Amino acid sequence: MDSSNLKQLRDELMRDEGIRLDAYQDTVGLWTIGVGHLLGKEKRMTEITKFEAEALLDADIWVAWALAKVYAPTVVNNALYGHSRERALVNMAFNLGTRLGGFKKFLAAVNAHDWITAAREMMDSKWAKQVGARAIRLRDMVLTED
Repeated sequence: MDSSNLKQLRDELMRDEGIRLDAYQDTVGLWTIGVGHLLGKEKRMTEITKFEAEALLDADIWVAWALAKVYAPTVVNNALYGHSRERALVNMAFNLGTRLGGFKKFLAAVNAHDWITAAREMMDSKWAKQVGARAIRLRDMVLTED
């Protein structure tokens, strides 16, 4: 991922996740801090600085990128299929973690480069209902050829 796409992804994740410098429980009761950095069931820290939040975000982006590459190897880091699509997949991996692997029909469509089916499958999920506008933005990115 080149630096301009990395900055754009970073901005998108900050918009989608928000930034909280104090630990909080997410919608399923897991402790989280910074820009969606998962702490887990235990509150391992209470607050961080903006600099620390951004450092955690950068590390988490690379973890999500590697995970997305596992699930969509022909799309991630392949400019032929568009930077918007790559960012959408990394954003989903950031949000879902390994649960992204459960989106079998979506991933099959992505790896077949069937973007219309991929978009339909991602919207036909409990996740899309939970994240609302984020899912719509990511769907639109999957449909964007850039």
